[in-house]
Amino acid sequence: MPVITLPYRYLERLVGLDRETIVDRLPMFGSDIERREEDHVDVEFFANRPDLFSTEGAARALRGFLGLEEGPVRYGTTPSGIAFSIDPGLTGIRPYLGSAVIRGLALDEEAIVSLMGLQESLHWAVGRGRKKVAIGLHDLAHIMPPFQYLASPRDRSFVPLDFEEEMTMEAMLEAHPKGRAFAHLVRDAPRFPLIVDANDQVLSFPPIINGELTRVSTATTDVLLDCTGIDRRAVETATTILCAALAEAGGRIESVEIDGVVSPSLEPSFREVSVDECNRLLGLGLDAPAMAALLRRMRFGAEPVGAERIRVEVPCYRSDIMHDWDVFEDVAIAYGYGRFEAVPSRTATIAEERPESRLKRSVREALCGLGHLETMPFVLTSEAVLFSQMRREPDPRALRVLHPISEEQAVARTSLLPLLMELLEYNRFRELPQRLFAVGETITGFETGLGTAAVSCHGAADFSEAYGVADALCRELGLAYTAVESNDPAFIEGRRGALVVDGVTVGVFGEVHPEVLGAFGLDHPVAAVELDLSAQLQ
Repeated sequence: MPVITLPYRYLERLVGLDRETIVDRLPMFGSDIERREEDHVDVEFFANRPDLFSTEGAARALRGFLGLEEGPVRYGTTPSGIAFSIDPGLTGIRPYLGSAVIRGLALDEEAIVSLMGLQESLHWAVGRGRKKVAIGLHDLAHIMPPFQYLASPRDRSFVPLDFEEEMTMEAMLEAHPKGRAFAHLVRDAPRFPLIVDANDQVLSFPPIINGELTRVSTATTDVLLDCTGIDRRAVETATTILCAALAEAGGRIESVEIDGVVSPSLEPSFREVSVDECNRLLGLGLDAPAMAALLRRMRFGAEPVGAERIRVEVPCYRSDIMHDWDVFEDVAIAYGYGRFEAVPSRTATIAEERPESRLKRSVREALCGLGHLETMPFVLTSEAVLFSQMRREPDPRALRVLHPISEEQAVARTSLLPLLMELLEYNRFRELPQRLFAVGETITGFETGLGTAAVSCHGAADFSEAYGVADALCRELGLAYTAVESNDPAFIEGRRGALVVDGVTVGVFGEVHPEVLGAFGLDHPVAAVELDLSAQLQ
């Protein structure tokens, strides 16, 4: 979860209360204070609340929670007269764009730090490391509309942010820190995304780096926002949250036409929720007016519709409200967790550790003792990661999501090794060696199994290391195994083995195939072990 720095002086100015009062109430707002410093407080917010990832967003919510304001903040837009066009050649590369113009800003250093922090937090929480969304903020004084979002030749040159000399976009992937960090997002594209103005000046090379020409400073008053990506909903979410934060900072939001479509849309959404259902879930006895008042305190619009239902106006920046229960959670926060009565459980039981928990603990003890660090990969992933990048045939029994929000979350994991390879990709610029493992549920069809995997990435990783880890793990778990030749295409032929227990193949180990390493952008060999533990629970 992201940790957000809230400068006291800026926070006090936006909220209208002293720092001690604010900090004292912050934990009751569903946040966790990481540390308190002389001039700021670092606060951890849940990843599902990206609207709180800035001082401006947190202050807006706190003004309601602390009783200074109530109801939604409505942000209007006026036409800017500025247009954007999208090159059809970006289809299949990064086809989506959201934009807005924000005028009348008076940014001090704290506001700029808050804005940059929001940008990076959204890159992580909404953009999945800039893959789904990349954000650019530009000083409008130095550029001329209309703007174009192009599929550019890879040898186009400009001066990137924090540099003084021009370089080609191809060179930036090797020479610029941001280029090295995010090159994997565009390296294989035939052309690179590029934003230019009417004078063919470069604003941005998304998702890598902005141009030095449009750097935002304390002298900036008018800003052009661009959000580009591969997921339309994520692009719209990031655009909306940034516009709302900049409006809280004192800016006026103006819309931009993108191929004739107006951006952004800051209109609220509406839903009706049940008072009885809320009371049943929370164990409260609220009537409709009382529940509506609590929701207004959480910056919703809320009016009773009869005695049993409430019409809720959801602000444009609340991307986390996807179910009525999300609304009820805010009712509980506004009511106050400290006010809930502590009631003994009606069921008395004697606790006992579940067999799968004991098995997981044994795996953790064994692999931690071998020098591996535990990770917890997501359950949902993509078919590309599970199968094609691993050189494995797709499993027809894989459980697919009917309506996935993105390709990256379209299928439940059938094994853990591909997800560890993806983690190595995310950390490929970190120091070596890297030794990771995971243990947890795998899903095949409608059956849930238990598996574990371990990887070791460094210059000397080889078959012997993988065999040693596999042998030690099996011995610690009491598995009498036989090692035989494997045909798993994810590993190098002649440097791979299978683990057989009671005549059944339960695992594989060896050196990962170079094509798999290339698919995950890795430059060093990887020794890996994968083990299906489902049979040990029967």
